Amino acid sequence: MPTPLPPFDLDLLRTFAAIVDNGGFTRAAERLGRTQATVSLQIRRLERRLGQRVVERRSGAGGRVVPTPAGETLLAHARAILQRAETARIALLAPEIEGRIRLGTPEDFATWHLPDVLGRFARAHPLVDLEVTCDFTVNLLAAFGRGAYDLILIKRDPQTRGEGIGIWREPLVWAASPRLGSVRERARLPLVLAPAPDIYRKRALDALEAAGRQARVVLASPSLAGLHAAVRAGLGVTVLPRGMAPPDLVALDTAAENLPALTDAEIALYAAPGRPTPAAERLAEQIMQAMESARR
Repeated sequence: MPTPLPPFDLDLLRTFAAIVDNGGFTRAAERLGRTQATVSLQIRRLERRLGQRVVERRSGAGGRVVPTPAGETLLAHARAILQRAETARIALLAPEIEGRIRLGTPEDFATWHLPDVLGRFARAHPLVDLEVTCDFTVNLLAAFGRGAYDLILIKRDPQTRGEGIGIWREPLVWAASPRLGSVRERARLPLVLAPAPDIYRKRALDALEAAGRQARVVLASPSLAGLHAAVRAGLGVTVLPRGMAPPDLVALDTAAENLPALTDAEIALYAAPGRPTPAAERLAEQIMQAMESARR
């Protein structure tokens, strides 16, 4: 009779997924509210049960921890298992919730990643009044400090420590329409950006100044649709997270176009101080789960 396989431990799978999502043990420990030693011990237990390595530290990438080939296989199953377990938990144990949630978010994240999760949440919890406001990170943080929001999503540098949980990280790219043509020899790079105090605008201008590349903003618009329309028309170059670039825009080759590389972007979730309401806590959980699923 064959030896039965050891059962999966949901807690170990959750730790494994957090390590992959956050690129290391330290940030995973912060995300899970545990010590780094506990996280390290849990991943060793998982690897011992499986009889093989599931994560490794990649050289030349800032020491980022990534899944091994076996870990890649496990990751897809782990996410599905954790999602099904959470769905069952909510269906069986969670009481109906009500109240009001004030959520603040950048427009690009709201229009690209949030519609589905907010729609599912609204259908599942019809007694909750959901109020969503789109604004720049600086304005969201200021209003959050005044108690205007229960939850906010903000753009920040991945290295930022302190409040908030990093839920999404992605490379930033220079993007343009093929109609614009090469910008390598242009004396002043034409830019299409959101107005100040947008963080991507500051990131782009700071990188160009540090590289000694002349630039001018030919169009500034607070509307994401307006920015995309201007770039499609060939007015200039913009900065976008790689995964949020529309299919009709292209990510420019930085070396070929004499453009500086851009550091990664991160979206972080902040919850109002004190114990969150059940409604806000549930929405925060579902946003984080949706972002983890989107990484598959």
